[in-house]
This record gives sequence, C-alpha cells and structure tokens, in this order.
Amino acid sequence: MPQFFISTKDINQDIITICDKENFHHIARVMRAKKGEKLLLVDENRIQYKVIVEKIDSNSITTKVVETLKSNHILNLQLYLAQSVLKTDAQNTLVQKATELGVKGIIPFVSDNCVIKESVADTKIDKWQKTSNEAVKQCERLDFSVIEKRTTLQKILKDTRFDIKIACVERCSDNTLKSCLKNIKDYKDKKIVVIIGPEGGFSPSELKLLKESDDVHKVSISKLILRAETAAVSALSNIIYELEQDD
Repeated sequence: MPQFFISTKDINQDIITICDKENFHHIARVMRAKKGEKLLLVDENRIQYKVIVEKIDSNSITTKVVETLKSNHILNLQLYLAQSVLKTDAQNTLVQKATELGVKGIIPFVSDNCVIKESVADTKIDKWQKTSNEAVKQCERLDFSVIEKRTTLQKILKDTRFDIKIACVERCSDNTLKSCLKNIKDYKDKKIVVIIGPEGGFSPSELKLLKESDDVHKVSISKLILRAETAAVSALSNIIYELEQDD
C-alpha cells in the first residue's frame, strides 16, 4: 500500500483531510480509491496513520484514522551513492533500488567510459527524482532521497561534505569492502558516499585519480565482475548490514 505524506495541519482529531494536489490526483485519479478503502499517511513528525476513506470531493479526500503508530522506516546512516550514469532502464532501476535501501542522496556523474552524454544526463534529473519519490511512497520511507545535479568524479573526490568515501574498483584493489568496513570505527553522524563506475569500469586516468586520493577507500566487493547496477546495490546493502544500528 503506497504511503502519502501529509502535514499535521491536515489533521483534526481523528479526521485527516487530503487537499494536496499531487496526493489527491494520485489517490483519486490514478489509484481510483473509493469510500471504505484504506490508506497509509505519514506526517513530518514520523507519525504514521492508517486511515479509511470516508468521502472524496472534487478536490479533497476526507479520511478517518483507525490506527496511529510511530514509524521507524528510515535509515540511520547518512549514506549517499555517487554513480556514473547508466543506460536508461538500468539507471531507473538503480535509482529505485538505492532509494528503497534508504540512501539520502544520489549523485550522478559522467565518467570517461559512460555511455550517456552530459547533456542527456542533465535532462533526466527530474525524471529520476520522480522515480525516487515514487519508490519512497512504495517502501514507506519517512524521508526523500535527493537526486543531485550531474557532476564529475573529480568534484566528488574533493567534496568536503563526505567524511568517508568508498570507491568500488574491481580488479584493482586487494582491499575488500568487508575488511574496509571493519576498520571504520567512528561512522555515526558522518556522511558516507559510495562511488560506482560505469558499465565499462573506470578508465586508466580515473583509476590513477582514485589511487592518488589518499582519503578514498578503494575496495573490491566480489570475486566476480558485477554489472554496475548490481555492484551499487551490493555495496549499499553490505554497508547497511555492517554499520546500521537500531535507534
């Protein structure tokens, strides 16, 4: 059941009125919800409401709360993905899965072996954001992933926002992701970015650049050579497994 974001100002005791145009369109026009159907709503305080539709007017939906609970559907890690842009279908899938895994942001960049031109990538940002937003609703996350503007590998490596940088460089590192994560002791409240190359891998000049970046952990995530989108999902999943802590 998709989850929809509301504001506490929409709540009057056990009645929640949905007036937001996007939510109204999705629920009333796309889902074609009817009286008596159940929905999931969440407010800015991370309170989740299970509601039943009582009335649908021309521009609003009246619902009644049947259950209220504090939701914890949010990743505690400050985890980001920097990904060399993939072909359309693979990129859409990657955005969706990374969002479902809970990353705070996705940073697209065009690398030497990237099959997508910079001008094309720039036109896709809004579409990727929409894909990410839909994934947020589907997996009942409490926050949104931000699809940032297209950048370069050089700028990512120099980005001072990130405290921990991990680059997946298959064939070129004896350091495994597992051993790298075991050596990362102080990660709470720090921003972690995972850097993944294109389908064809990083170019020799990019590998040289990564090698010369002393603050970047260069790791291998598998004995096999993975597709770029598989590598991203695998790396994110392993980091979450090793580092994520319950509140």
